[in-house]
Amino acid sequence: MTASTLPDTGAKSHRQILEALSGLLLVLFLAMISSTIVSVALPQIIGALDGTQSQYTWVVTAALLTTTASTPIWGKLADLFDKKLLLEVAIGIFLVASLACGFAQNTPMLIAFRAVQGLGMGALQILVQVVIAAMISPKDRGRYNGYLGAVMAVATVGGPLLGGLITDTSWLGWRWCFFLPIPFTALALLILHRTLDVASVRRPGTSVDYPGAILIAAGVSILLIWVTFVHNSFDWISWQTFAMVGASVVLLGIAVWVESVVREPVVPLHVIRRRTPALAILASLAVGMAMFGGAVFLGQYFQIGRGYSPTEAGLLTIPMMLGVLVSSTVSGRMVSRSGRVKPYILVGSIVLTIGFLVLSTMDHDTSLVLVGGGMLVVGAGVGMSMQNLVLAVQNTVPLRELGAASGAVTFFRSLGGTIGVSVLGAVLANQVTANITTGLAKAGIPAPASQSGGASLNMGALPEPIRTIVRAAYGDATGHIFLISACIAVVGILAVLFLPQVRLRDSLDLAEPAAGPDAPAAAETR
Repeated sequence: MTASTLPDTGAKSHRQILEALSGLLLVLFLAMISSTIVSVALPQIIGALDGTQSQYTWVVTAALLTTTASTPIWGKLADLFDKKLLLEVAIGIFLVASLACGFAQNTPMLIAFRAVQGLGMGALQILVQVVIAAMISPKDRGRYNGYLGAVMAVATVGGPLLGGLITDTSWLGWRWCFFLPIPFTALALLILHRTLDVASVRRPGTSVDYPGAILIAAGVSILLIWVTFVHNSFDWISWQTFAMVGASVVLLGIAVWVESVVREPVVPLHVIRRRTPALAILASLAVGMAMFGGAVFLGQYFQIGRGYSPTEAGLLTIPMMLGVLVSSTVSGRMVSRSGRVKPYILVGSIVLTIGFLVLSTMDHDTSLVLVGGGMLVVGAGVGMSMQNLVLAVQNTVPLRELGAASGAVTFFRSLGGTIGVSVLGAVLANQVTANITTGLAKAGIPAPASQSGGASLNMGALPEPIRTIVRAAYGDATGHIFLISACIAVVGILAVLFLPQVRLRDSLDLAEPAAGPDAPAAAETR
């Protein structure tokens, strides 16, 4: 089969797919490494900029929030306009924002630039998946999703290690965590411009549901701001709580109504109401909340709770990424071979929960062997479940709804991650504050007048006795957030249990008779 015989169907030869895939995987790698490269360096970054624990959380949350809010918009745009052009625009946004992050002079500025960077990251994550799905049938996609998982694992492994090395190198410094990916991103843009050729169907009279997207973003943002500041700046039962939670509920309720009446909804309710997408989205929400919420604080645990350098902290996170690398590659090939996806998602969800339970036992002097084993198991669970949940949804929708469906599941996974980081970050900050107060009292050291948002992360500025107390406080508090992550992951297991036995189709699109409302059910049950 050659490329010349396939222009009408949009199918590509294996060589064409690999050429385009090289650029797609490179840009996805760079988007992901730009997130993970910061994870280990963040304690140093926030310390250098004299930030707090709450600001630490928001450097991560700001990017996740804009990624979450923009993902369904990019997914919808991919159904309406030129996918290649959209991808190139997203790369441009990501390049400019990365440069701005590198020049940030304080934490509010860094948080703002990270929010812009999240727009590009959200676009790249969803558009790469949509383009791959537009070129490759669901059954064959399992093997290529294995490559996708491997790239994600390498980015996650290499990111913390590279970030640690850059931060520890005196003639570079943490700013190069943002500068380094820029030339490689420009190279990826050139590769995609020359090799990517994907069919795009433009329909007249189409529109994007910007009001729905704005309402969703506003509702989620207010809720996350409330989660971050409740119990520190105001009480759980207070007028601020009622105002913020009430406003969030009203905005999200209006968003649901808007999505139900507009012609081109940014989150297609008719898709997510179906059994497979609905359950996969619920599982993705739980996986995202547990995975992002728990893993983002590991670098902080190793550096502040255990006293390791950024490079050492990067090396210590390798077991989790190794688990992702092996399990995603192996499970991807097995899914393509068998045509079944549910067993691998279910096993992955159970393994993920077990890993979090192991990590929930750690404190500031837990054996690194136990911590490494827990991270390995968590990584294996993530590798088996995360991409296969997207694949299960993509298998049940026609090609014309591919972007919206992929955007929906990615949106809810990112939403789960954003909520997870905010909630677990708030729990961690509160627990750390309580632990530090108790530790200072036992040592007979007067507590500071205010510790809003947690203690300062500038460890070098603290006297030795206080530094020891702060390290123990962070180390002991981290286990609590992994216990919460395990409870959240159980919700993912329950959702996966009710997934139908999906059989992956061989074609790029659903058969023409399957375009009706009953088609997805047929795809789910055969």
